Amino acid sequence: MSLSVPGSIDERTLAVLVEASAAINATLDLDEVLQQIAACAANLLGAEASSVLLVDARRGKLIFRAAVGQQAATLIGQEFDVTLGIAGRVVASGRPELSINARNHPDFYQGIDEKLSFVTRSLAAAPLTHRDEVIGVVELINKRNGQDFSDQDLEVLQLFANLAAVSATNAQMHESLKKENQGHRRAASNEDPIIGNSASLQAALKLIDRVAETNATVLLLGETGTGKELSARRVHNHSPRASKPFIAINCAALPETLLESELFGHEAGAFTGATSTKLGRFELADGGTLFLDEIGDVSPSTQIKLLRVLQEREFVRVGGNATITTDVRIIAATNRDLPKAIADGEFREDLYYRLNVFPVQLPPLRERRDDIPLLINYFAEKTAADLGWIRPTVGQRAMELFCAYRWPGNIREMRNVIERSVLMCDSGEIAPDVLPREIAGTPEDDPPEEQGVSALEGYEKAMIVKALEENDWNQTRAAQALSISRDNLRYRLRKYGIRKPD
Repeated sequence: MSLSVPGSIDERTLAVLVEASAAINATLDLDEVLQQIAACAANLLGAEASSVLLVDARRGKLIFRAAVGQQAATLIGQEFDVTLGIAGRVVASGRPELSINARNHPDFYQGIDEKLSFVTRSLAAAPLTHRDEVIGVVELINKRNGQDFSDQDLEVLQLFANLAAVSATNAQMHESLKKENQGHRRAASNEDPIIGNSASLQAALKLIDRVAETNATVLLLGETGTGKELSARRVHNHSPRASKPFIAINCAALPETLLESELFGHEAGAFTGATSTKLGRFELADGGTLFLDEIGDVSPSTQIKLLRVLQEREFVRVGGNATITTDVRIIAATNRDLPKAIADGEFREDLYYRLNVFPVQLPPLRERRDDIPLLINYFAEKTAADLGWIRPTVGQRAMELFCAYRWPGNIREMRNVIERSVLMCDSGEIAPDVLPREIAGTPEDDPPEEQGVSALEGYEKAMIVKALEENDWNQTRAAQALSISRDNLRYRLRKYGIRKPD
């Protein structure tokens, strides 16, 4: 970037400008860069105080992000409407402003002096401009020698602001990339696909795919282990935010104080052990999706804070006072009956209505028994690959037991059972003797509602789907594998509503 240096600027000022430029470019940490800009500006022109304000275009606010001088710490985080004050005038015009008697200036914002018990006499302000857009303002207040700021001071300040704008923009871009990369690293993992052709699952997936293209808040309902996080990822991956982070947090896994720190971040010194500033999940997910699992288990005080974020799209870090804006899509999940929790006084009704914009009920495994063979074979193959084990086959009797079992823990329980079965298998085939007792037990041990026709039909459907899958949905070969006629197979396909997936 080439700068035109006015001939009226003396060598000492130029030397200070060079030093200031080196100082503000020594780091890419945004807070440190802005603080250096404020400090260098005050040193450059001998000001009692200086500050850097950034424009929050989304909310139409000017926010004090850095300051030096009297009451500097109190000033940071204060905000006001972008149209107010001399700073607002600078943002609107894109030109520097000089006021000899600032308190009598028609655009002077008296509220700041009143908050800080400070008296502003002389004020100079210059825009931080990047690519013809004003991203902020650097302000100087009161010269230390008692004199007023001059036109030459304003000229020097604008020259410095041009240098500072480049540094601030680079730091903002670095912070944005850092947040996005942190978010992607948290989201990156070998996730399982959503497997199944059952009508109940396909109905839920149809709703998920419909809402994914929007920015609507989604509430995923279902028992533990039914695949709520996988469903949330599917919403994100099919949304316009797919290239941005997907951040998940289990709200029931952390105590209240730690949960708030995880959600909103904290400032250094906010509590014992907080040695540095930490970004919360809302910041890491900015522009992307935040998945709040087990939302029904958060404390009443955290519910209030979550409600404010959902309503205002802003929050404050634990131990901080700066308001931070966020643009995230919320997907929440719970296995609790939230209307009952509301009636019992355990969950806020207003938060429920904020979350329950587009509810999706995920079916338990006992309502999609024809998907069980597909899931069993998938987890057996994946477990063997992950463990470097020989991939065993699943014996017919073991598959019968799997299909008849109730699976109270749903897919999560199934995954654990298959992993154990693969490890216990010595013969190359998963047989009943390696299955947990609750699965391998006699039919008399099964719950009454799982005995009889429903379990048998569930198993029959599952075996038909398995045979079709193994034979690329060729009905003739599948019928041969099942030792039934093709007409008999077709009858069962109509009976159970089994269709080849699209």
